[in-house]
Amino acid sequence: MSTQAQLQLALDFANLSQALRAAQEAWEAGVRRLEAGTPLIKSEGLDCVRQLRRQFPEATIVADMKIMDAGRAEVEMAAKSGADVVAVLGAASDATIRECIEAGRSYDATIMVDLIEVADPVRRAREAEQMGAAAVGVHCPIDVQMEGGDPLQALREVAQVVSIPVAVAGGIHSESAALAVQNGASIVIVGGAIIKAPDARQAAADILQAMASGEAVATDRYKRYGAEELREAFMQVSAANISDAMHRKGWVPGPMPIRPGLKCVGPALTVWSYPGDWHKPVAAIDEAEPGSVLVVDAGGVGPAVWGEEASRSCITKGLAGIVIHGGSRDNAEIAELGFPCFSTVQCPAAGDPRGVGMIDVPLHIGETDIRTGDWVIADDDGVVVVPAERAVEIANRALDVVEREAREKAEIAEKGMTLGQVSELMRWDQQRRE
Repeated sequence: MSTQAQLQLALDFANLSQALRAAQEAWEAGVRRLEAGTPLIKSEGLDCVRQLRRQFPEATIVADMKIMDAGRAEVEMAAKSGADVVAVLGAASDATIRECIEAGRSYDATIMVDLIEVADPVRRAREAEQMGAAAVGVHCPIDVQMEGGDPLQALREVAQVVSIPVAVAGGIHSESAALAVQNGASIVIVGGAIIKAPDARQAAADILQAMASGEAVATDRYKRYGAEELREAFMQVSAANISDAMHRKGWVPGPMPIRPGLKCVGPALTVWSYPGDWHKPVAAIDEAEPGSVLVVDAGGVGPAVWGEEASRSCITKGLAGIVIHGGSRDNAEIAELGFPCFSTVQCPAAGDPRGVGMIDVPLHIGETDIRTGDWVIADDDGVVVVPAERAVEIANRALDVVEREAREKAEIAEKGMTLGQVSELMRWDQQRRE
C-alpha cells in the first residue's frame, strides 16, 4: 500500500511565481501530482492551471476548484485549461456532483469529491462513489487544524467503506505521512510542510521517503499543539509572530524588557495598583502559581512598584516573569538575576506599600483587555496577551507565521530576491473606490 500511495503537492499560494518555484523544487524530488490550490486559483484564475500544464507536461494536474454550483461549466473550464483532476465539494448538491462527473467524462478529467466539513463524511463518501466519483478527499480545514483538529479518524472510517481512492489533507507532514497511508490514504495531500519549507525539495523528499518506508521522518515544524503544550508552543514564537496571528491585536503598549534578550511566557495573574504602591504587586507573588506571569497596571508612570527583592521572591516561587505598566527599579540587579522583568518606566524612586489595589481583576491597557488566565508572551519586541479561550488557536497560527516566513527568508537569502519581489508587494496594493 505504501509504495502505491501518491503524494499531491497543494500549491496554496497567492502568487503564481512563488507556486512555480516551489513546484519545481518538489518535482525534482519526485512529486508527480501538482495541485493548483484554491487560493492560487482565486488569485490567478485558471491561468495557473495552464502554466502548470506548460511547465510540467507529464504531471497530474489537480484543480482544487471547490465547486459548489455550476458544475458542468466549471469542470469544463478547468479541464480545458489542463486539469486532469477537478475537485467538487461534498457539500454540493447531488445534481452538481453528477454534472461535474458527466462533464469530466466529456473532457477527460476525473472528479474528486472533497468531504471538507461534511456532517457525515462516511455517508457522503458512499454516495459520491455511487454517483461515479473517481476519488474522495478527507480534508481537515486549516482553521480547524489551528484549534487542534486532524483528519486521521475520519480517514480511517471513510477508507473502510469505499473502494475508490481516498485522499487525505490537513496538516500532514513527514512525521504523519506514513500514518496517513497506514490509515487508508491512496493520495496524501501536503501543502504547508512543503511550500513553507526553506528547501521544498528536501521537504518533499522526506515525505516521499516516509510514505515509501512506512516510517516517520522527524521534523520540528508543521506540527499543531494542544492545550497541554501551550508553553512549549509559545516559546517557539515571538511577540511579533503572535501579533501577526491575532491581526495586530493583543499588544500591551508601554512595558519593555529591562535588558535585551529576556523572554517570558505564561498565564497571567492580574494586579491593579496606584502608581508607586507596591503592596499588591508584592502580595500577588504569594498568590501566583508557578509558571505564571504577574501583570501589573500601575498607571504607566513611576514611582517604582517593583525591585530586586520582589524579583528574587518570584524566582523562589518559580514565576515566569512580570509585566508592569508602571515603574521598576534595581534594574541592573534584576537583569543580573536573569528574571524577565518588563516595565514602562525605569526609575530610582520607589513608592510606599499603602495597600490600595486589587489582585485578580480585569485590566485594560491601551486597547487590550487582560484577565487572569490569559496567556502573556513578552520579549524584545514588547508584550502581547492572548485570550485564554483562543490560546491553542493563536499558538498554532503564530507557528504558521514562523513557518511561512522561513520560506520567504530563504528566497531572500539564497535567491537574491527582496521581500517586495518575493511577495509581489506592488501587485497587492489595496484597491479602493474613488
